[in-house]
Amino acid sequence: MKRLFDNIGMLFRWFWKLLAFSSSLVTNLLFLVIIILLLSFFIQPAITIPEGSALVLAPSGDLVEKKTVIDPVSRFISGFAGIPLPEETLLQDVLDVINTAAGDDRIKIMVLDLDDLRQGSLNQFRIIGRSLEKFRQSGKKVIALGDQFPQGHYYLASFADEIYLNPMGSVNLWGFGVFRLYMKELAERLAINFHVFKVGTYKSALEPFTRNNMSEEAQTANQEWLSRVWNLFCHDIAGNRDFSPEFITGFINDMPLYLQRAGGSGAEMAVANSLVDGLMTRGEARNYLAGLVGSSDKTEESFRQIHFLDYLKTITPSYIDRPRNHTGIGIIVARGNIVYGDAVPGQISSDGLGKLIRQAREDEKIKAVVLRIDSGGGSAFASEQIRQELLLLKESGKPLVVSMGALAASGAYWIAADADRILASPFTLTGSIGIYGMVPTFENAIAKIGVKSDGVGTTKLAAAGNPTQALPPELSQSIQLNVEKGYDQFITIVSEGRDLDLETVNRIAQGRVWDGARAKELGLVDDLGGLEESVAAAAELAGLKKYTPVYLQHTIPPTIDLFESFRWWSKDALAGFRQLILRDSGFMRNVRDQLDILSLQSDPTGIYAHSLIPAGQFSF
Repeated sequence: MKRLFDNIGMLFRWFWKLLAFSSSLVTNLLFLVIIILLLSFFIQPAITIPEGSALVLAPSGDLVEKKTVIDPVSRFISGFAGIPLPEETLLQDVLDVINTAAGDDRIKIMVLDLDDLRQGSLNQFRIIGRSLEKFRQSGKKVIALGDQFPQGHYYLASFADEIYLNPMGSVNLWGFGVFRLYMKELAERLAINFHVFKVGTYKSALEPFTRNNMSEEAQTANQEWLSRVWNLFCHDIAGNRDFSPEFITGFINDMPLYLQRAGGSGAEMAVANSLVDGLMTRGEARNYLAGLVGSSDKTEESFRQIHFLDYLKTITPSYIDRPRNHTGIGIIVARGNIVYGDAVPGQISSDGLGKLIRQAREDEKIKAVVLRIDSGGGSAFASEQIRQELLLLKESGKPLVVSMGALAASGAYWIAADADRILASPFTLTGSIGIYGMVPTFENAIAKIGVKSDGVGTTKLAAAGNPTQALPPELSQSIQLNVEKGYDQFITIVSEGRDLDLETVNRIAQGRVWDGARAKELGLVDDLGGLEESVAAAAELAGLKKYTPVYLQHTIPPTIDLFESFRWWSKDALAGFRQLILRDSGFMRNVRDQLDILSLQSDPTGIYAHSLIPAGQFSF
């Protein structure tokens, strides 16, 4: 018996030793993996740029001016779970690469490859195009290659010296348009009552819920800015390709005739009408480039080249380092719908943006601020909270310059109006100075399925928060009065901020959208220009001759807190799912943009300053 217990004891001792060894082995392996990951992060292999090579400018995903903040744990969990995170290319990275390469003797030509670029706004393409013009002025050639050229991509490609298209491809010029889904009949069938309150003849954001077609006022306003933006688009392409601006519109309207002449081939039609310089398969394009810059020593490459992302690692990006020995200009990017409180990635939260503005105000080294806006507005209450923070910034003596991106309308103009100076692109859509509120009720909808809602209350408004009850007339009157007050407040803010009389502001407001050039004529914008010009304007207002522009952004929370990490991951995953669903579907983007009105319902007062023309919604 004693021997039996000795053998059992020995078995357990060996098992414990094996367990201890395994635990030690796993711990050491995990530690080794962490060391290797850290070394791979800090020790990057040296990147060599071949002499006389081609710089392949190939942005991928969405072209953005602020990347979605994703903490490392979120990135790891999403990668492990196979959940896509937003694929984005930073606009400033593209500009830095182009501007640096212009003076780099090792770079002989630039190859523009836009096949993996999904979303970008015309104002972003125009900024890149202007940089490509400077690159060409250095004596270097830009060659654009593409399997297909959607019209936005083609606009950017037109800034190249040569454009080559795949023989199976086409240049898809269609024109610009605003087309919405109108749901009045659906609401009637579902017996949903949309109670709408608005001020502004042209404030058409809620029309899809109350009409079956676009109103005459909306048609008039949309047609005007669409025509102005289209004319600018055609003028730029015509100047780049050396034909008349009128040709493009005629070409599109008579497309069947031109296509018939080309034997039904979209590619041949593009060549015959000088939209592109020639047709090349991918193999032919590689051989052509090898003839210009020489063959590559690397087996996986056919011509001597360096990719955009590799070249980016060899240069110092603009606007990222904190100011140290001299003063700085803070750049804050506000992108997405304006919402009250906290927000998911891709939105502007009153809390989050307010913190960044306070950070800029309290940082002694930041002497001026550029607020880069790309937003169609949102919550009126949140917009006012952000504006109040900006007023405190100005009271501290720091100049504020607003730089408008593709869209800075409605609530976005609310927060911009008090800036010392406002700059916009000719392609910017701005204005939309108007207010609305909407309350859906479902008393008729539930009645159709045999459900009734009834009860008692102490006041006439006791059922105000119950969507199964009809909207009390007293509440309806109160909301309309609040909306009218909000509109008066809006135009007063614009009047005082832009130094315009109230009558003038009221005339150009009414919820109407204006293009950037027209907004300048009306006094809503001071100058035309991009981020670079806005930074220069801020430096001038602050009296700075030596300064460092720096992006101000939120720090990623500590990842040791698993609950906090999961909270951030859920937000990042939501943004990833959103992008995956909308990735290649213009229809789904259209639906999303319209339903965003319903998702904005976070305003404490239920009043919104929002435009239903998000950046990129109109077809291009």
